[in-house]
Formats: sequence, C-alpha cells, structure tokens
Amino acid sequence: MNGWRRWRARLEASVRAQLLTLALAPLLLALAGLLLALAAWTTLAYDRLLQTKVRADLAVARGYFEQVLQEVGSGTREVAESHALHRQLQRLAPRRPAAAAPDAEPLQAWLEQERQRLGLDVLVLRPPHDPVAPPAQARGSAARLVVWEPAQVAALASHLQPRLGIALVPTRNAAPTARTVEERALLMLASAPLPDDAPLPGWVLHGGLLLNRNLDFIDHLNRIVYPEGSLPFGSQGTATLFLDDVRISTNVRLFGDERAIGTRVSQAVRDAVLGEGRTWLDRAFVVSDWYVSAYEPLTDSLGRRIGMLYVGFLEAPLRWVKWGVLAGTALLFGLVMAAAARWTLRRAQALVEPVERMDATMRRIERGDTAARVGPVAARDELGALAQHLDRLLDLLAEQTAHLRAWAETLDHRVAERTRELQASHAALRQAQQQLIRSERLATIGQLSAGLAHEINNPIAVIQGNLDLLRETLGPAAAPVQAELALIDAQVERIRLIVTRLLQHARPTEFAGYVEPLVLPAVLDDCVVLVERPLQQRGIRLRRDDRATTPVACNRQELQQVIINLLVNAVEASPDGAEVELASGDWVEDGTPVGAWVEVRDRGPGLPPEVRARLFTPFFTTKPDGHGLGLWVSQGLLERYGGRLEADNRADGPGAVFRVRLYAEPREPQPPPEAA
Repeated sequence: MNGWRRWRARLEASVRAQLLTLALAPLLLALAGLLLALAAWTTLAYDRLLQTKVRADLAVARGYFEQVLQEVGSGTREVAESHALHRQLQRLAPRRPAAAAPDAEPLQAWLEQERQRLGLDVLVLRPPHDPVAPPAQARGSAARLVVWEPAQVAALASHLQPRLGIALVPTRNAAPTARTVEERALLMLASAPLPDDAPLPGWVLHGGLLLNRNLDFIDHLNRIVYPEGSLPFGSQGTATLFLDDVRISTNVRLFGDERAIGTRVSQAVRDAVLGEGRTWLDRAFVVSDWYVSAYEPLTDSLGRRIGMLYVGFLEAPLRWVKWGVLAGTALLFGLVMAAAARWTLRRAQALVEPVERMDATMRRIERGDTAARVGPVAARDELGALAQHLDRLLDLLAEQTAHLRAWAETLDHRVAERTRELQASHAALRQAQQQLIRSERLATIGQLSAGLAHEINNPIAVIQGNLDLLRETLGPAAAPVQAELALIDAQVERIRLIVTRLLQHARPTEFAGYVEPLVLPAVLDDCVVLVERPLQQRGIRLRRDDRATTPVACNRQELQQVIINLLVNAVEASPDGAEVELASGDWVEDGTPVGAWVEVRDRGPGLPPEVRARLFTPFFTTKPDGHGLGLWVSQGLLERYGGRLEADNRADGPGAVFRVRLYAEPREPQPPPEAA
C-alpha cells in the first residue's frame, strides 16, 4: 500500500509522467485486448480446422474400407458362379457320394490358386447348414464383418492360426480387463451360395480377408488417406483397426519399428465409440503421443459394434506452428508498442519542455532571482505561448503587481479548463476505441464469411457444370443413375444455401430472404424434427402448446434458424431429463391481432441481471465452447421484418423464456427493447 501511494504521488507530481500514462495506457490495453482476442480466435479456428481435416480423412478411410468389402464380396461371388468351379465339381462327381465334402486335391489346389489370385486369406466350400461356417448371404450382397472364435479358424482356415493370439499390452488410460490375449479373428467375409444348376446346389463358398496383423491392408489404407507430403511440418498420419478395443492391425509404433499391436484404446474413446456408437473427433492420447484422432465403430451384419476404424495424425508439429504464429504476432505487437512508446517519449519531451522551463524559472524567482526568465522555446503551441506570456508578465512584475495577479488568475482558469477538456477527450477516446474494437471484430467475421463464400462458389459452379455436361453426354444412358444425379443436384443446392447464409453474415442487408406468410405451428413442426436428436440424447421432453392462428410475414429458413437456435440453447441449459416447452399464440394489440409469437421455455438456471444486460451483444457467451453470435444473429434476422427477440426469467420457477414476436405484415426495423 505504501509503495502504491509513493508511486501515485510521484505520478501526480510530474506532468511528463501523467502525459505518458494518458498516451500509452490506452494503447497498451488495446494491443493486449487485440492479442488476447487473436489468440482465442486462432485457437478456435485451429481446433475446428483440425477436426474438419480428420473428419475428411475418416471419410476417405471409410470409403476404401467399404471398397475392399465390395471387392471381397464380388470376388467370392465371381468364383462361386464361375464355369471353372462347375467343371472342377463335375470332375469329382463320379468319385464321391452327393453328400460328401468336395475335398479332393485338384479342387483344393484350384481353390488355393483362386484365393491367391483374389488376394484373399480364406476361400473354402462348405455344405449348407454347416455348424462351423456362417450361413449363406443373399445373392448380390457385399462382404460383411464377422468375428470368428479360434475353433472356427482352426476348422475353416487353419493356416491363419499363427496370426491370432495377440498378447495384450498394458496401455495407459485403457479400461480395466482380466484378459491377457486376444484370440479371436476379425474378417471381411462373403458367403456366396452356389447356383441352383451347380453340381452341389445349396453349398456355400466362403471367401474372406483376415484383418488381424494385416499390415499390407492397413499400410495401404494409410497411404491412401495420408499420401507422402499431405501433412505439413513433419506431422505423421496413422491408421488402425480394432477388434473390440484392441489394436489388431496398425502402423502406430510402440517403440522403434515395433508396431503397437495388442495395445488398447483409452476408456473414454471406448465408452463413446463402442458404448454409445458415436464417432470420436477430438484429440486423443494414442500409445505414446497426442494425435488429432477420428474413431468410427465397426458393426457386423446384426448391427453389433465389434470394433473400430481409426485415422489420425500427430498434433505436436501443428501445435508448435500455432504457438509460433502467436509468438510472432506477440513480438510484432511488442515492436509496435516499443515504437509507439519511443515516439510518445520524444513528443512528450517537446511538449513538457516549456512547462519544465517555466517551473525552473518560477523556482529561481521564489529564491529571489528576479531576473530569471524562461527565454526562447521551440514549441509553437499553447504551452510555448504560455512561456512567452510568463516572460512578459515577469517583465511587468515590478510596475504592475496587480496585473500580475490578474494574469495568474486567468492562467489558473485556463489550466483548469484545459484539464477538463483533456479529461473529456480521454473519455471520448476510450469510448471510440471500444467501438472500434467491436467494429473490427464484426468486420473480420464479415470478411471471413465473404471469402469462404467466394471460394466455395467456384467449385460449386464447376461441379454443376460438369453434372449438366454429364447428363447431356449420356442422354438416355443416364437413366440407371438418375437418382444419384438428383442427389448430387440436391447437395449442390444445399451448399449454395449454406454459401448464401455465409454471405448474410458478410452483407446482411443485401441477402434478406424471400418473405411469405407463415403459419407458426407448421414451421414449429419442421423445427422440432431437426432438434429431435439433441432432445433424445439428453432425455429431454418437449411439450407443445400451439395456439397461433395469425400468419406472420417472414422468410421460412431464417425463422427456422432462429427457433432452432433457441431450442438448442434451451436443451443445453436444461438438466438431463427435464422438460422444454414450445408455445405459440396470437400477438394482440388494442384488441386486434397484429401478428403472432413463439416462446421457448427451459428449466435451466435462468438469466442473472448481468447476463440479461449483455445477452444480445456480439461475442458474449456463457458457454465454455460458445462463440457468442447465435442470439445476436437471431435478433438481426428478426429485425429485418420488424420483429424482435425478447428474453426473461420464468415466473413459475427456475428457467429462462425467449420470445419471438413477428408481425402479420413486414415493418421497418425497430430498436430492440432494453434488457430489464
């Protein structure tokens, strides 16, 4: 406390120190705020970019995995329906009873040759209703994933037994287990019945690919997802196949060239992917390092989750790049601050020099040196003029003492007035700087949205043009894929709608939606369908009370965007198993319906006064992962049509109420009501 008082006294005693504080403190605060905002935005954009990247990688891996399933199925069906197999069976017909297994050496040798040609691990012919082999599939079906016990492998493909028996390696954060070895086999298996006109009708040809320790398969998948040079800054991509939570085929290294086969996934990932059936898109600790990871459940033909498909890449190189960018930005800001401080010091020296010289002159006069004068000064501003006035006053001191007192009073008055002006200017400067920060943030979002929309529109035009060319070129031959072409059209149109919404953030006044009369209950029905999944995940019940009969004038998509945003906020604010209410009614003024309203009521903690005061301010959020734009954008959408968005606390207990009001006819935008 004493140190603070001494520092404050020293500051108040020096005009130079006060001027420097007034000049540098706002600049320092502004630069610090900008740096913090940039760091937060960079972190958010970095995380989202990595999640988008790994989601796309998982889609590529899933596509290759499904392609291999198709190839296993088509190859097995090709052999089962081939004329060569029929000839092999006909050659054996005279030498065996009809029910005997066709195990002659020529047939087995031919099947082994076909297995190697197709690159399969299993290709066996079994009788119908074989207790060891799985049942036949419908003709034309692709291969499916199956889990074989050791006895099945021994009976049907004994040569694969050395690839089983994977010893479990103790793994950090894995779920507790009493198992020490994984003896089961995970296969891509196709079971094709022989045709009815075959020598052995009803017999089943089983063709499959064993995924345990299938290093060629997993390395090829990894090369497809992460070709050389696809990851910057030395990051490495990896791919893994899991049986349950055990790595049975991976290119993740345990140490050196030793692959991490037998290690297990963390319990958090296991519970999310195998327990809940969700796709994991997040950071995850994989064996010995952090990876940006994507896990997807693998299911058998009965829909049971039997394993996982994983792709991911090292996060450390990208993380260091992010921190390097932030450090460079901080260094740049520091250099700017140092340059500004140096320039301010030089300007402050020129500004306070007349004051310091006047102070020294007055001290000499107090000591009795009546000949003391300020003398010539370089400043040509008010302070320089004041120094000259002081010299003239000192010249007249001997003969006009009374005038000197009058000039002293005038000087005191001017100093006080100038001080008030400086204080007022300082307050206006701080307000203008705060407004500038908000404007720059909004302008940044607008530029980013416009840039993204522009970059997306170009490939959309290419896709649509080639699609039209494809239809024109194929003509009637395009009929078998007409449904797929229509699906591509729908997805292109969906991308265009997303681009239009992005442009609404960049230039909202130029992209107002098409206005049509809307009946609120019908609009709410569509909104409820879109939020059904979040409601089910949280076990939250939705209670409807539709009483609105007056149509409102609004754009359907924009109104749905507002209501869905409010419903999602209500679900996130309410505890699990709670009830969210969705009500509508007519808006009546002076006994006449002028529009309609919609209310979303939750059972969350409600809205404290400090939250309500800033609720519709951009970038204000109470969520740890929120961006603070949802309510602000919703309010802007409604104001286009003269409507408004209101917020209040429930009167019947804890919870918040958000109310949308819209007129039957569009009106000029009105200023939002002040928060209570």
